[in-house]
Amino acid sequence: MPEIIERVCQIIQEDRRRTIDEVSMLEEISHGTCHKILTEDLKMLRVKSKFVPRLLSVEQKQQGLDVCLDLKENTANNPSFLSNVIMGDETWVYAYDPENKIQSSQWKSQGSHQLKKTRQVRSNIKSMLICFFDQKEIV
Repeated sequence: MPEIIERVCQIIQEDRRRTIDEVSMLEEISHGTCHKILTEDLKMLRVKSKFVPRLLSVEQKQQGLDVCLDLKENTANNPSFLSNVIMGDETWVYAYDPENKIQSSQWKSQGSHQLKKTRQVRSNIKSMLICFFDQKEIV
């Protein structure tokens, strides 16, 4: 059994994206045995990658660091510096107000028909909602 555990470990280290089914077929062991080896013997977890819109280049990372250091220096030199900062946020707002299940629920008697509700789709009418705010309130 230790040699099987070692081979499973080696297969996973070659490609960490392999599934339990792939490893069990390569090693010719059952799905359950493979799962037990990975989770109990090797103490591994299957985790998902975090999605990021894009990967930053070295120059972009350095620029972000420079901006942060500049903000830190300005805050240290002028304690009221952050009170002058205005932030903004934006989102799309669609032209319908969907009800949730509780809001659309109704009482029905024993003989009445089952309530049916169609799924609402987003309207083509949408607006951009933008909000700017400072340290104290909405600007």
